[in-house]
Amino acid sequence: MNAKHTDTPEKTRVHQRIVIKVGTSTLAYPTGLLNIRGIESLVKVTADLQNSGKEMILVSSGAVGIGRGKLGITLDGNDIPTRQACAAVGQGELIHVYDKLFSAHNHNIAQVLLTRGVIEDKRRKCKITDALARLLALRCIPIINENDVVATEELEFGDNDEISAMAAVFLKADLLIILTDRDGFYTSAPQNDPNAKLIPKITEITGEIRSMAGESPGALGRGGMVTKLAAAEYAGKHGIPTVILNGAKPELIYDLIDGKDVGTIFNLEGEK
Repeated sequence: MNAKHTDTPEKTRVHQRIVIKVGTSTLAYPTGLLNIRGIESLVKVTADLQNSGKEMILVSSGAVGIGRGKLGITLDGNDIPTRQACAAVGQGELIHVYDKLFSAHNHNIAQVLLTRGVIEDKRRKCKITDALARLLALRCIPIINENDVVATEELEFGDNDEISAMAAVFLKADLLIILTDRDGFYTSAPQNDPNAKLIPKITEITGEIRSMAGESPGALGRGGMVTKLAAAEYAGKHGIPTVILNGAKPELIYDLIDGKDVGTIFNLEGEK
């Protein structure tokens, strides 16, 4: 079967409960130090959408990269204990920054550290779902991250992309937004191919589409487009559209909510 994609974006539906996943490449510079302007812009947009009456959930990577920058060390991709140590240092810094910035907009946040095992266990998932539902009812903004200090499988797997899709599903979100260092999903890696083209809409993930996602992740992130594609596929099977946007331009989320043509939207078969 050939890849299904179209050059004409589709307007998104009305969204009330929105999960935004932000990766390390958006939150930190290659040095591992915080991208202050970037995180301030993201917080401002998220807080403003919360003010408008929407329920916002933020799935945030960055603990490992920020911890690395704070400790001033270089990471080996196979050095899991050092990554765990960086996560332990960086998570405190990350949540401190979020709390300070959201507080300036009169919003409370809640730190929620998850592992894949928690989400896949039916009883434990019900407990965390109840807790998150209560936080949303209290108008708190949950900040979800993988518990990288103990979840070594996640450290080896990705950059919170899978967790964001799973969270969107069990929270029955209306939309998953994945912020990355690109304008959307391309036919090939744009940094390597000047002829790479943005695909505005994807309705089916085929072998051809998968081959387009085969590039490696960045220096700090652990996911790349492969895991973002998997997240979009998982969310789509449960009726949730996914949009990939440029995290350097969080104001694009306003355009998306307003139905404008930005990024790449995954409207897959099975969407409700």
